[in-house]
Amino acid sequence: MARFDDGRPEMSVEEFRLLRDHVYSHCGILMHEDMKFVMERRLWPRLELLGLPDYGAYHRYLRYDANRSAELEAAVESLTTHETYFFREPMQLQSFTDELLPALQKRNARLKRLRVWSAGCSSGEEAYTLAMILKDSGRFSDWDVEVHGTDISRRVLALARRAEYGPSALRATSRELQERHFAQLAPNRFGVRDDVRAWVSFGHLNLLDEAGSQLVPRMDVVFCRNVLIYFDLAARQKFLRIVRDRLVPGGYLLLGHSENLLSLGADFEFVHLRGTWCTGGPSWTTEPSGEHPGCHHRIGHR
Repeated sequence: MARFDDGRPEMSVEEFRLLRDHVYSHCGILMHEDMKFVMERRLWPRLELLGLPDYGAYHRYLRYDANRSAELEAAVESLTTHETYFFREPMQLQSFTDELLPALQKRNARLKRLRVWSAGCSSGEEAYTLAMILKDSGRFSDWDVEVHGTDISRRVLALARRAEYGPSALRATSRELQERHFAQLAPNRFGVRDDVRAWVSFGHLNLLDEAGSQLVPRMDVVFCRNVLIYFDLAARQKFLRIVRDRLVPGGYLLLGHSENLLSLGADFEFVHLRGTWCTGGPSWTTEPSGEHPGCHHRIGHR
């Protein structure tokens, strides 16, 4: 068995395919052939920790060991990227504020209840951003409002619940917003204020877990941005079925700027939103597309 200078074993093509397929069957994340080195490098610390000699032994551990479920979570944690920041894709957020929130306020006026899901929330920046937008809109002050963030990584969920961030996470946050929604805890350390945190909850969820998703209440809006880029066609189709089931009739799904469901949206309809020509991904809704005229497609379920 070949080894690198640092003692790390080389992953064979067969080992890569076995591990790739195992991860894919668990959570839908697909590692392409050119990602072998990345998988090899990121999983090596797991082998060292477990005292395993090679990646074949690690695959057998993931398949048969009594601790396989916990280790599979650790493997997925090692292979996924969680970089994000507050107020990401601002033009899409502006369309959400200016066009979707008035419609949602009108639609839910009788119940005075609003549910928003940040699917793949990472360390919480998106979920807290959405809560800040809802508060600043002034539309829902006496409503029952919840922004629910979910992620497959328990580590980033712990960071989200802590709600403490450094300057990088706030790089797109204006000074005014920082002063309104954050408290400075230490030099270069900021905490989300309690009134925003009160509207946000977090939970562990594999986005392709159909049974687990039933614990998510019906949502008015789902943000799932820069997540589908890790899924292949079959995983995207499964995810779309799950989201459709969790959206209320007329609910909205908003994606990242590099994502679309144009080939998958048989149960969804485009919604046009103004002000998102240059950035922001598609949104999907149950509403007929003509209800939101504008220059750029958004999409949602019927």
